[in-house]
This record gives sequence, structure tokens and C-alpha cells, in this order.
Amino acid sequence: MWKRLPFRLRGYLITMTGVLLLSPDALLVKDTTVDVATFMFWRGLLLGLVLLLIAAARYRERLVGAVRACGPAALWCPLAFAASAWAFVGATRLTSAGNVLVMLNLAPLVAGLIGMLFFGQRLRRQTWVVIVVCIAGACLMAAGEVGQGSLLGLGVALIIPVSIAVNTSVASSRPGTGKRGLDTTVVLPLGCLAMLLPAALMGGAQLPDADNMQRLIMMGLLLPLAYFLIQTGARYLPGAEVSLVMLLETLVGTLLVWWWVGEVPALLAFVGGGMIVAAMLISSLRDLHRQRRKAAEGAPDARRLRDEAAEESIERGDAAPPVGERH
Repeated sequence: MWKRLPFRLRGYLITMTGVLLLSPDALLVKDTTVDVATFMFWRGLLLGLVLLLIAAARYRERLVGAVRACGPAALWCPLAFAASAWAFVGATRLTSAGNVLVMLNLAPLVAGLIGMLFFGQRLRRQTWVVIVVCIAGACLMAAGEVGQGSLLGLGVALIIPVSIAVNTSVASSRPGTGKRGLDTTVVLPLGCLAMLLPAALMGGAQLPDADNMQRLIMMGLLLPLAYFLIQTGARYLPGAEVSLVMLLETLVGTLLVWWWVGEVPALLAFVGGGMIVAAMLISSLRDLHRQRRKAAEGAPDARRLRDEAAEESIERGDAAPPVGERH
């Protein structure tokens, strides 16, 4: 069943699953009372240990080679991953959630520009339209809180979309097997190391109280799989489209706060959320319709043939065409 799905749809499903698992992150940050340094130390330590275990179980003695195969991505992806985490937690403490979300929503646009200018990635007109509609919808969802908070918080929040865009764009630009990009999930533990080292130097290496520790352990068990799936999505999709799917976190996170905390979203939040869901659903249906029409006209499904040929070599690092030619 999985092999019969369109290549792009697989990428969307993988990334969406990761985003759904990531959505409680804002609640955990908001519900934890430890200082930023302590929070980031345990976030980096717990996530790093779990992600390292996943990478070691998948690659075993080939793990070092898999990291080296990432090339420049082994530096840029971990640094960007750590920067986005630090900026998200710091901005949440300095400014309103609305300001943070508005800045976060710029990630697809920034990723699209980075991919186009530096990696030659070509996005369809349909994708650009969906990006604009989803950014507008996400901004509507955050409109009620915009304007509250400090200028410093806004500056820190601006780091988030740039970091996410750099990570997803660099990850999706690395050629890998068949039509898939190179597996950069193996460098995520390095990003966690880049999180916890500054936190340790800032005095964050201390044991929180029992209540906060429970929340941190929950985060350490839930988020590694989320980040693993989102980073895997960059093997199937351009960075801009991975960042686009991550806008669903705004929608799901708002609904979770409504359900858990009892904060009823404003009418604009429902309108904006509807725009996001409708734009992504219509885009997916158009892709499926286009593929079925081509198949009905007798066009050979070269994408499916290449996918099947790549299935057995996904772990081997075979040569692949540049990302700009995958789509």
C-alpha cells in the first residue's frame, strides 16, 4: 500500500505525522516552570539520547559513515536545529505567542527563497500559492495576540523561521538514493549536543523538581520521533514544502490549548485554520487528480518505477539527481 502512494504524498504524510507529534511542544514549554537554561539542557540531553539510539539501531557500525556522508549538512543542520529550539523557547518567554507564531509562519517563504537562490530547487506555482494562503491563514490565527511583548522578543522570534528554513533546505538539497534525499536524521543528535552545551555553561545542568521532570521526560519521549519524521520528510520534499506542512503545528497547537487549558480561540483563529486545511487539502487533491489523469492517458509512471528501484537501496547512499530535478 505504501509503495503505491505518490512520492510527494508520502513526504506529506511523514511530515504531517511528525508535526502532529510536535504540536504538544508549545504546551510543554508553557507548562514547565524551570528557567530557560535548565529547560534547554534537559531538552538537548533527553532528545539527543533517544535520537542517538534510533540512529545507532538503524545504522550500527555504519553510523559514522552515514554522518560523514551528509557533508556540509552535518554542520549546518545541527546548528540550525539547535538555533531554532533556543529561539523558540527564548522568544516564548520574551514576547506573546501571537508574535512568535507570526514569525514562525515565515519559514516556508524563507525556505522557498533559500532553496531557489542557493540550491536551484524549483517550486511549482501551485506550491507558492499554497504557501501564501497558509501564511495568511496562520497570521489570522495569531492576530489576536500580535503587538504584545518586547522588541527583543520579536528579534529572537525572527531567528526561528530562518533556522527552520536553513535546516529543511540544506537537508533536502543533499542527494541520496533514487529520488530521495540523503538521510540527515543521523546528525540530529549533534544538534541536541549544540543545545545542551551552552545550557550547561549557563548553569542549566541541574535536577528540576519532580513535576517539571515529569514534563521534561514526556517531552524527551515524544519529540524525538516528531523531529525524526520531520527531518525524514526533507528526503521526499523541498525544504519549503516541509516548512509549509509545519504550519499545521499552529492549527493543532491552538486546538490543543483550547482542549487542555480551556482558552477558546477567536473567530479569526477558526477562519485562519480553515484556510490552512483547505489550501493543503485542495493542493493534495489536485496532485492526485493530475497523477490519475496522466495514468489514464497512458503515460508511464516513471516516478513509481524509480521509487521501487530505490526501495532496496535506501540505506546505501547511492547517487541521486539533484533535488531540483526530483519534482
